[in-house]
Order: sequence, then structure tokens, then C-alpha cells
Amino acid sequence: MERFTISLSEDLAREFDTLIAARGYENRSEAVRDLIRRELESQRRDRQPHAHCVANLSYVYNHHERDLADRLIELQHEYHDLCVSTLHAHLDHEHCLESVILRGHLDEVQTFADRLIAERGVRHGQLNVVTADLGHQHRHAHDHGHGEPHRHLKPRG
Repeated sequence: MERFTISLSEDLAREFDTLIAARGYENRSEAVRDLIRRELESQRRDRQPHAHCVANLSYVYNHHERDLADRLIELQHEYHDLCVSTLHAHLDHEHCLESVILRGHLDEVQTFADRLIAERGVRHGQLNVVTADLGHQHRHAHDHGHGEPHRHLKPRG
């Protein structure tokens, strides 16, 4: 592990300590590492729009909105190659929360998320993305006897 020292004004250090305490960090080093990872991830996404990624798209919608559920399902089918899994939860008599796990090229994942969030009746859409290195094809024990090689995605950072 490499060490480095930074200097902060007392006010900035106090604000940072308040922030890291509120978020549950045990020390400044862990908080700084997460800040650096977050910034590096942001830079990777900006520089590499075709990078592979894994993502979670969560959104709330009113299931009484005319044809909305059908439009959302149709959109997921249109992007079936990106959609790994969907979780659906009923919040009340009108609202549902869905979370879609996605895997694919960053630009395609972002396009899907933008289109879905823009649907009339979708509220509170949020995409959380982690770029990933596309590994070599592997064939090993958890192939479950199918013999099909598959790729592993390794999150960066």
C-alpha cells in the first residue's frame, strides 16, 4: 500500500470529518479511497463510452398510468441483450419500484436507461454504473455441465 500526505484547512478537515462520520467510515483513508475511486470511475465513463459495464437502473412508476407497464416491458424486450434481471416491488396501491440489472456497453446501457426514465409516468429514475473489464472466456466448474465457455466481468477500481 502506498501512503501520501495531504494538507487541508481546519474548516475543510472538520467538514470532511463530519461527512465521513455521517457515512459511517472508520477513518479518513477509507473515505479518500472511495472519493478517488468515484472520480476515476467517472473519468473512465467519460473517456470510454463503449466500455463494458454492469449497472442497476431503479425507478418508481404509477402502474395505473395508461399502458406504462406494457411500454416498460416492451422497452426491456427491445434491449433484452442488456437486461439480466428485473426486481419488481409494490409500494402502495398505485406505485411500483423496479430495479433492472444491466450488463453491456456503457453507451447502450445509458441509452436504455435514458429512454426508460423518459417514459411518461416513470418517476425517480436513477442509473448506477460500474465499468468492468471483459475477461477472457473461461470454462470451469460452475459451467454446470453445459460446457459453454463464458466471460467474467471484473469491476474496475
